[in-house]
Amino acid sequence: MCNERIITVLGPTATGKTGVAVRIAAELGGEIVSADSRQVFRRMDIGSGKDLSEYQYHGIPVPYHLIDIEEPGVEYNVFRYQQAAYDSMKGIRSRGRKVVLCGGSGMYVESVLRGYRLFPVPENGPLRHVLETRTDEELVAMLAAYKSLHNDTDTSERPRLIRAIEIEDYYARHPELSERVKPLESAIIGLCGERNHIRERISRRLQARLQEGMVEEVRRLLEEGIPPERLIRYGLEYKFVTQYLTGELHYGDMVSLLNTAIHQFSKRQMTWFRRMERMGFRIRWVDTSLPEEEKFHLIYKYLQEDGIDVPSHLL
Repeated sequence: MCNERIITVLGPTATGKTGVAVRIAAELGGEIVSADSRQVFRRMDIGSGKDLSEYQYHGIPVPYHLIDIEEPGVEYNVFRYQQAAYDSMKGIRSRGRKVVLCGGSGMYVESVLRGYRLFPVPENGPLRHVLETRTDEELVAMLAAYKSLHNDTDTSERPRLIRAIEIEDYYARHPELSERVKPLESAIIGLCGERNHIRERISRRLQARLQEGMVEEVRRLLEEGIPPERLIRYGLEYKFVTQYLTGELHYGDMVSLLNTAIHQFSKRQMTWFRRMERMGFRIRWVDTSLPEEEKFHLIYKYLQEDGIDVPSHLL
């Protein structure tokens, strides 16, 4: 896959990622690839924060991808997402447009940027037989011949070490798979804010979604025949509203528990992004509460410094 630098906009929930990504895409000639694990599903709109009216700038539509691509209830995972994202990016580049990856699902974002190798690798009996005869030191040396060992994740235990070599050997013999999942270079903009400010935004947004018909949305999904346990697995809004509609929770308890759960989810998102930084990703953090033009002046400055061609009138 072409390794031309892309733009990534990430951050915890309620930081305005979509609006920022839409303006970047509109002003730099790009298209958005969504990285949201629930917005892939049709008719899961309010609960997932999917507002398709946001995908326009000054009345001009901004193309987006990987939203409304699956029916609710089907299995969708990071492997399917990664392959769909690569396909979308290939199409965007073929049109001479910039890729703007946007979302808060850290695993989805990282699977694309790091190039997670997620194709299932079968066991190789003959190879394992040979590897079992080698010392741990020899196995580590064999693995190091395939890739740089930045940590001891694959070398801390002998079974993991053997499996790691088995996987590397498989990909070495199937170069077409490795070519498809090469890590991508990206300028990364992270949106953040003072914790109390984000907490207030989360609580206000939850109340707005309830008023917009979030309970009715989940009720319609249940009436379609989607099993309650499937909706519960989607988490947050779909979990707690389903539990309310099936009689497990009273309305007030549902709202209170959901509000707390979203705040906890926001913290987990930041934990994931901070881990990405420790792993070597450079995330340029921007305070979402800055005045709009000041915020975008800073964003475009960061993008230019990180190798993105930004027109001078935007700097």
